[in-house]
Amino acid sequence: MPKRVLVTGGAGFIGSHLVERLLHDGHEVSVLDNFSTGCIENLSHLSGHARLHIEEGDVTDSRLLAELLQSIDWVFHLAALADIVPSVTKPLDYYRANVTGTATIVEAARQNRVQRFVYAASSSCYGIPSIYPTPETADIRPHYPYALTKYLGEQLVMHWAQVYGLPAVSLRLFNVFGPRARTTGSYGAVFGVFLAQKLAGQPFTIVGDGTQTRDFTFVTDVVEASSRQRCRRSRKKFSMWDRGTRTASISLSDCSVARSPIFPSAQASLVVPLRILRRSGVCWDGRQPSRSRKESV
Repeated sequence: MPKRVLVTGGAGFIGSHLVERLLHDGHEVSVLDNFSTGCIENLSHLSGHARLHIEEGDVTDSRLLAELLQSIDWVFHLAALADIVPSVTKPLDYYRANVTGTATIVEAARQNRVQRFVYAASSSCYGIPSIYPTPETADIRPHYPYALTKYLGEQLVMHWAQVYGLPAVSLRLFNVFGPRARTTGSYGAVFGVFLAQKLAGQPFTIVGDGTQTRDFTFVTDVVEASSRQRCRRSRKKFSMWDRGTRTASISLSDCSVARSPIFPSAQASLVVPLRILRRSGVCWDGRQPSRSRKESV
């Protein structure tokens, strides 16, 4: 049955893909975005869609949320400030967006009795974990204000689920990449940085000797996981899922973006420590990823 859905941060990288999927599935979608990091161009291909409504506004605006949520069945809360480095210099901005904003919308969702609340959490809450692959039970060690504020947002959602019975799910996302990913900013995912360097005709920068690994998730797999949570039935009101693939890691040098047929003319610049990689294999629920590692890159 078609539902009325609110996607906060719907003009962002992940949000725009989720909006696209929800419309494809026949739902009526409202997007709330202040366009501080998202951009309307991410939704341009959906312009004029009869079931898409775009509202410019902020998740800390309680009056606006009260109005928007009056007729909403599901909420996907993706709106956030996401860069690590700026969070160190402007921690209160991140607290306002990621903590106050989450508290405001989760309370509005409770008051309007939404049927499902899906929160986009972050694997950054683990800091540098001691266990790989990293389970949901790993120690929480946020190293930056961004990581801390995203985890505090998750705790708010958990609390509202436990105390008020809000049907809620939290997805801890691991290094999402794919089309519409940002290629600018003081901190960016490696694939976005590589793409910007490729478009500028510059050599790729690999930091370090290339022995480190990192779990990456293609954006359509995140959308699939998020979409499934809208109707997941569980005895628990709150569930946490690490949204990452769970098999052998493959280093960038081995992949290798820097030396693969995909970018044959590219070459790695000064290797200064970051052979970052994508894990390829099966997803958290046993499904195969939507694309192979090579296709994703």
